[in-house]
Amino acid sequence: MTARMQNKVCFVTGGGSGIGAATARKMAAEGGIVVICGRREEPLKTVVAQIEQAGGKAAYRVADVSDEKAFVAAIESTAAEYGRLDVMVNNAMAYTWGGVDQMSTQDWHVNFATTVDGTFWGTRTAMKLMKPQGGGAIVNIASICGVFGTAWMSGYSAAKAAVINFSRAVASEGAPVNVRCNVVVPGVVATPATAGMLGDDKSRTNTEKLIPMGRVGEADELANAVFFLASDEASYITGASLAVDGGRSSDLYTVLE
Repeated sequence: MTARMQNKVCFVTGGGSGIGAATARKMAAEGGIVVICGRREEPLKTVVAQIEQAGGKAAYRVADVSDEKAFVAAIESTAAEYGRLDVMVNNAMAYTWGGVDQMSTQDWHVNFATTVDGTFWGTRTAMKLMKPQGGGAIVNIASICGVFGTAWMSGYSAAKAAVINFSRAVASEGAPVNVRCNVVVPGVVATPATAGMLGDDKSRTNTEKLIPMGRVGEADELANAVFFLASDEASYITGASLAVDGGRSSDLYTVLE
């Protein structure tokens, strides 16, 4: 265990699995005091136990990120308990599948309630807490779908695109008060959320053929990127969108064998 996040108070949404859980473990391993947030208590308890067994400090808050009152209260209670908030990671998301011509308004809104509204509420609350204390770091999680058009995922793509540009505006506002805001843009990552598209060998192989590095990403690899942008090592970086996608977004033509 090193100490690049020593005693910094970190709040991570969607912390019960996938990228959120990996990020929480990484920050705790680097000395951070990590509070994870999610809708289901059992996964949160499991991640906290893993962190504590490894010698780290962690706690959890049960809250639905699409519920403004509950979510904001979870962040504020964390800052009240630990005296400050140094890092905010807005990782929670929700999505629906379906063609544009068949999508209901309700399904469209599902993509925005957690991904956009939740990111806004989390960022706004973090800004209010970080400005008086002299700064902090916000890392928002987008998706390669927010950079390129993705059939059958128009709502999710639009929501993740909104996160990217929203974060640029936040970076501009936060810079004078030392509040940095950056974005990590994952490609295909092996998490519970992608289990369906990677559920069999054929699906996984076909997906990997589209990625220049020839494999899907792992949650720990995304966590490393999130950690870097949240850490003091990125002290002069704000408004950036860091693609962590095995080269997928840099490749115009993929040669399939």
